Amino acid sequence: MIRWLILLLGMLTTRTGPSFRADEGGWRDPGDTEEFAGYDADDRWIVARDPLARERPARAVDDAGWGRREMRTRRRRVPRWLKWSAVLALAALIFRKVIAFAVLVTLSGALHLIGLNVHLPSLKLTWPWQSIAAGTTTDTDIGPWVLQKIEGISRPALGTENFNFVFTHKVSKSIGFWPCWYSSTFYAVGRASATVDLNPGSGWWAPSSGHYRLTVLSRPTVGTPGRVMVTIVLPPPQLPQSVHDITVDNTLSHVISTDHSWTYPGFGCGALLKPQFSPAVLFGQAQNLAFYQATHNPAVTQPLIGAAETEATQIIRNNFVQPTVNALGYTLTGFSLRWSSAS
Repeated sequence: MIRWLILLLGMLTTRTGPSFRADEGGWRDPGDTEEFAGYDADDRWIVARDPLARERPARAVDDAGWGRREMRTRRRRVPRWLKWSAVLALAALIFRKVIAFAVLVTLSGALHLIGLNVHLPSLKLTWPWQSIAAGTTTDTDIGPWVLQKIEGISRPALGTENFNFVFTHKVSKSIGFWPCWYSSTFYAVGRASATVDLNPGSGWWAPSSGHYRLTVLSRPTVGTPGRVMVTIVLPPPQLPQSVHDITVDNTLSHVISTDHSWTYPGFGCGALLKPQFSPAVLFGQAQNLAFYQATHNPAVTQPLIGAAETEATQIIRNNFVQPTVNALGYTLTGFSLRWSSAS
């Protein structure tokens, strides 16, 4: 009770000496001008405190303001010019060989234009995805990897060739002993394809068959790619199997000559015969003759087989074997595609 009376008298009494602040942990000097909730600016009067007011030192405003400024500083984004500089530097690093090739070509052209013959270094244009991983060493058995790629081939190779031939269509309807016939000779253009099965099946690639062999000539070392040779044996190309594999180009086919009996068109022969032959009949005859040419005439079959073999070699080497060995740190020194004697 006595303590409460002392506090009540202190609230009503003016003081010039030190003041006691319970919430600050002790006595404070009158010269301290720091303003806190519940005290006046001169620190001479103890002002009644609002019980609903929230206590916060005056410095907290500055502290809060400083905190907001710090937050804004931390949220500042990376400058746009720095981002673009990083992107351009990365692109220049990736395409450095392409850029060097373009610079050499431009410089060579400029020197040639002004009449200077300067020997510049030779540089081959290579894209990043075509480069060989020559800076690493590997002990990976690449034979199964290459074979796996070959076994994944799903489409055949087609060697397509155009060839021309001549055929004659004749219609004869004699009237007793009176001859009555009419014929036309046509020039026709046919198109046929020979097929190579690039993936005869898993049994074809069995190790005992000898249809696939990969020879490692040297292993890759640091800075130097390895070297390999690949030999593959495939079934021989197949010529067209039916007349439906043959196409006759109507736009290039035309009549060369016509002939008829001496009785045409008189003596009733003209009434029996019509020189306009049915297109379906002519196309069927031309297709059958073209099929015979594509399967029996060496002048047609040999180019067909050669075109199919060339396409098969390009597909297997460029699309499957070479990218695989390059990715494993090797160069393809030799590639041989042979054809089995058994059809």
